[in-house]
Amino acid sequence: MAANGDIGFRNTAWLIGALAMMAAPHAEHLPVWESLLCVMLVLWRLHIAHRNLSLPPRWPIILIALGTAVGVALSYGILFGREPGVALLIALVALKLMEMRTLRDAMLLVYLGYFGVLTNFFYSQSILIAIYMLATVIVTTAAMLGLNQMAGELPVRARFRFAATLLAQSVPLMLVLFVFFPRIQGPLWGLPQDAHAGLSGLTDTMTPGSISQLTLSDAVAFRVTFATPMPRPSQMYWRGPVLWNYDGRTWTQGRPTRFKAPGFQPEGEAVRYTVTLEPHNRHWLFVLDLPAELSARSRVTNDFQAIAYLPVRERMRYEAASHLQYRSGLAEAPSELQRALQLPPEFNPRGRALAQSWRLRGGSDEAVIAAALAHFREQPFVYTLTPPQLGEHAMDDFLFTVRRGFCEHYASAFVFLMRAAGIPSRVVLGYLGGEVNPVGNYLIVRQAEAHAWAEVWLAERGWVRVDPTAAVSPARIESGVAAAVPAGDPLPALARVDYRWIKQLRLRLDAVANNWNQWVLGYTPERQTRFLTRAGLNAPDWKSMTAALTIGTGALLLAFVAWTLWRLRPAVQGAVQAAYLRFCSKLARRGLPRGQAEGPRDYATRVSRARPELAQVVDAVIQLYIQLRYGTLRDEAAVAQLKRLVAAFKA
Repeated sequence: MAANGDIGFRNTAWLIGALAMMAAPHAEHLPVWESLLCVMLVLWRLHIAHRNLSLPPRWPIILIALGTAVGVALSYGILFGREPGVALLIALVALKLMEMRTLRDAMLLVYLGYFGVLTNFFYSQSILIAIYMLATVIVTTAAMLGLNQMAGELPVRARFRFAATLLAQSVPLMLVLFVFFPRIQGPLWGLPQDAHAGLSGLTDTMTPGSISQLTLSDAVAFRVTFATPMPRPSQMYWRGPVLWNYDGRTWTQGRPTRFKAPGFQPEGEAVRYTVTLEPHNRHWLFVLDLPAELSARSRVTNDFQAIAYLPVRERMRYEAASHLQYRSGLAEAPSELQRALQLPPEFNPRGRALAQSWRLRGGSDEAVIAAALAHFREQPFVYTLTPPQLGEHAMDDFLFTVRRGFCEHYASAFVFLMRAAGIPSRVVLGYLGGEVNPVGNYLIVRQAEAHAWAEVWLAERGWVRVDPTAAVSPARIESGVAAAVPAGDPLPALARVDYRWIKQLRLRLDAVANNWNQWVLGYTPERQTRFLTRAGLNAPDWKSMTAALTIGTGALLLAFVAWTLWRLRPAVQGAVQAAYLRFCSKLARRGLPRGQAEGPRDYATRVSRARPELAQVVDAVIQLYIQLRYGTLRDEAAVAQLKRLVAAFKA
């Protein structure tokens, strides 16, 4: 047997191309050595197919497989989980190519290619990756069609046309399954914890440089659609974690937050909006300061953090209402106020002395706050993403020597000064502002909008937000990060782009992605229940949805069968079949009878090999018969042409 069996070089190349398309997005997740190994194996297999050489014996393939498993275990520290599992799958697919001898082996690789398409959605479910995977499925199907047309080479255009037709025919069934298949909470496949290791966002700690590094990311944190007029950018403080404890360098939340209904006095009308939050593998939700209503499965803490019951590991949509003007914490517990005054001893003596001098000079809490903001405003402080490193006495270095920092530096220094002056205060992390997308009329909040600010407690007003960054860089509050930092500071690639068409294209693409998230990825169990209820399915549960799914699928299959029978009308098909049988009878009289289980293509191949002089006319008759009998050709003129060819053939 030849090295490729009955597969041939062209079909081998098609199959390798389809598998390469499936594996290409995984290159950024795989170890470099494995990517090089896979490329080497693919080139080796193509060389074998092109030269029609013998495949290597099994023992070196087994050794490579064992070595690959060891390498994956060493690279990831484990053999189980998303990352090592995908790495092993890609490597084993490449190794399977080295033992592909028969059509059965090739079909197995086709099925592995289909399964490999699903693994790409472990990392991203964006519309771009979905379109790319659709193209991969089309190419894989085209490769499979070629494998099943071994008697004659299928043209490239025909491969793609047939593959696209097959997939298009499956769309109605796909829609029925999408609408009625009972949704479950979380992904359909179970994954270990490392599946969420790559999710980015704010953490529950703050050290110098932590937020400025996050600002370099252009990734979307969440999108917001407003049901009421959209506030000004300077009013959109998206509240997240609240930090209380400070060890001289790092701010943390400290002891577990109490889930106690916080009291506040709203002033003015509420702002109502819907948030589509990207997964970040943490419990907190982001809401405008301060939240009054929240539809998500969550609780609001005593310091106004919105905490989800489970970590946000998949895209989440929730409605909320917030008051931008309020009074909160007027009756704050003494233990909480004492907690908001704690500082590590023997750190930053110059900063402590400065805060105490303001207290002695000004007296009231408001005067101390004003003095601190004036200090930031009047001294040569610089708002930058690239501040120098701070020493052991970080606050003293920042306040008196470096004087260069990002929002976390100013929020940290301000809260330190307030506590040193005896004013309860805390740090709040979140996002500020956002980018309005006029295409979809919604707000995009990116990781680059990450921000930190302070809250101080005043006896007459309760907890009051103070943003010391505004004293140093008012442009950050009104116009965003790109307008505030120096020209040489690093920013996301498109943050400073001035070309209007690039920004418009970017916003249009994001609007498409937002619709994809809302209507496809956002089709959660809750939205499915609401949709089916509005569609007339009362109190839908898994039983009623399964019944609707069965009825819908059955109706589609019946419609497809009816359409097929209509296309295969007896009058036309009878004439086609009669002409074919007459042709077979004429060939039988020439000593070339058709076998009882022999298909038309195999029959034509055998006749052409036995009688080469008949090959041209036999091929013309059989190809036209196949198109009329099994293909999409339904032209009466084509039926007449078949009859003429058969009549002209002499027995």
